[in-house]
Amino acid sequence: MSTQTGPHEHLLPQVAKHSRSDWGKPITDYNRAAFDRAQGWLSQKEGGLILDSGCGTGDSSRALAEMLPAHQIIGIDRSAHRLSRQRQHTPENCLLVRADLLDFWRLAEQAGWQPERHFLLYPNPEPKPKHLTRRFHAHPIFPVLLALGGAFECRSNWLIYLEEMALALQYHHKTALIQSVDGNVPPCSPFEHKYRISGQPLWRLQAML
Repeated sequence: MSTQTGPHEHLLPQVAKHSRSDWGKPITDYNRAAFDRAQGWLSQKEGGLILDSGCGTGDSSRALAEMLPAHQIIGIDRSAHRLSRQRQHTPENCLLVRADLLDFWRLAEQAGWQPERHFLLYPNPEPKPKHLTRRFHAHPIFPVLLALGGAFECRSNWLIYLEEMALALQYHHKTALIQSVDGNVPPCSPFEHKYRISGQPLWRLQAML
């Protein structure tokens, strides 16, 4: 997957750099509209909020909604094609939104959202060493992700990605636990299903933000 054999040597300098500065990239109108829609939906609901960031087809969001009917689940993905692949009914306590996470997270922070739980399931690990700064934990968005708070879980088929994230969290005085994903539990998403049947080891990072 990558020529890296361990966490990137430039990871912590990037984390430190982004911890000292605000990211000022303009937020696009379509992401503002998507967030406004989510904000309006959420304002009419009761119960704790759970974010499923990078939800893909939304299967993981729907599963969370079925398991946690007293909570409100918002799944966000930037791909209209993936979100259009509706294979089952979406529960009333689940909303799927097309938006870029970088903008959506910033708008959520500005609006004071504090999700009880936040899932980031199998994000693109950007495995090429030269693409380190595209990884969420080495990107200017990372302090925003931390500010949203909640019980955080990230899963990946690349252990180094999660080891890097744990180091970035440690820099911010957060403790992370990395464990293997239980193969006896039904897969949480199509990606997890695909990786599991191909025999790849899968990992989960959990932390309180």
